[in-house]
Amino acid sequence: MTTYRIAAIPGDGVGPEVVDAARRVVDAAGRRFGFVVDWTEVVAGGAAIDVYGVAIRDEDVEACRAADAILLGAVGGPKWSDPSAAVRPEQALFALRGGLGLFANLRPVKVHPALVATSPLRPELLEGVDLLIVRELTGGVYFGERQEAGDQKGDRRAVDTMPYGEDEIRRIVLLAGAYALTRRRRLTSVDKANVLATSRLWRKVVEEERRRMPDVEVSHQLVDSCAMLLVKQPASFDVIVTENLFGDILSDEAAVLAGSLGMLPSASLANRSTGHGTFGLYEPIHGSAPDIAGQDKANPIGTILSAAMMMFSSFKRRDVSEAIEASVSQALHDGWRTADLADAADEDDGLVVVGTTAMATAVIEALEAAVPA
Repeated sequence: MTTYRIAAIPGDGVGPEVVDAARRVVDAAGRRFGFVVDWTEVVAGGAAIDVYGVAIRDEDVEACRAADAILLGAVGGPKWSDPSAAVRPEQALFALRGGLGLFANLRPVKVHPALVATSPLRPELLEGVDLLIVRELTGGVYFGERQEAGDQKGDRRAVDTMPYGEDEIRRIVLLAGAYALTRRRRLTSVDKANVLATSRLWRKVVEEERRRMPDVEVSHQLVDSCAMLLVKQPASFDVIVTENLFGDILSDEAAVLAGSLGMLPSASLANRSTGHGTFGLYEPIHGSAPDIAGQDKANPIGTILSAAMMMFSSFKRRDVSEAIEASVSQALHDGWRTADLADAADEDDGLVVVGTTAMATAVIEALEAAVPA
């Protein structure tokens, strides 16, 4: 029987709850598809600060490197929210991305037919929405040199730099083009070339590389107009590729289309292979939601679908990935909802509002019903 090694990082807030839910679904899939998972639990984020005084230890980064893939919940919370603190939970994410070479963040956005009512957009705008945001993850302003502000009030000044090299741009653009080839063959490169020097380099590299993608329609969009079009014409996009900061903002905006941040998965991929597939880190796009932590209220679907992406990319198990996705769809079709998905529903819709654990159970039961033992 095949064994997959997965490092699980529960993190903070609702992270442990949604990771546990996804682990249950993956283990259930293993029983149906004939594989087992060797889980290694890693402490990171605020939980690691409390125990070790750092957001993640070097040895835990190495434990993640030794795995075939990583499943992450969320990090952060009000307990560690001081932005001027020397140690912050988010430093764990930067250590993992930079240390493990996780350069490409993939965020697919689809609108499930059963959840159209939960989106703030008019239903007619949501028809055909199926886009993928490919975000460069290890360059730009998040990793550039910075100068913190001093303490002298009236004379404080801070500096952040946004460096990008052409090789960093080229590899993310070519990866996005490869994904576009598997979809509707349209690639939108997003920048701010009318203002930023890094964006002008970005656009120049895209123009140079488009000849290597002759079967992909390549276009450019300024980030501000892209933000507008994501809510006015979201179905016009197929694959969006952009730099780190813009991708962070645009992908959170696009998440609203699906009706809840709890619905959407993501993958952060490295440029290396394990014995099974591409090494990557998988996580829902939502935060730690400390206000509902420990109450069995969090929506686990984003984490479960992140695990489906993991099965596809890191383990080359399209069959398992599609089975998990279909089981989520079936559970939603059958009326199962967490609280964040039920707010816009009518009382007579016949929905069953459940917590984190029961939603995962509904997905598992749909999986077991669809895939014979």
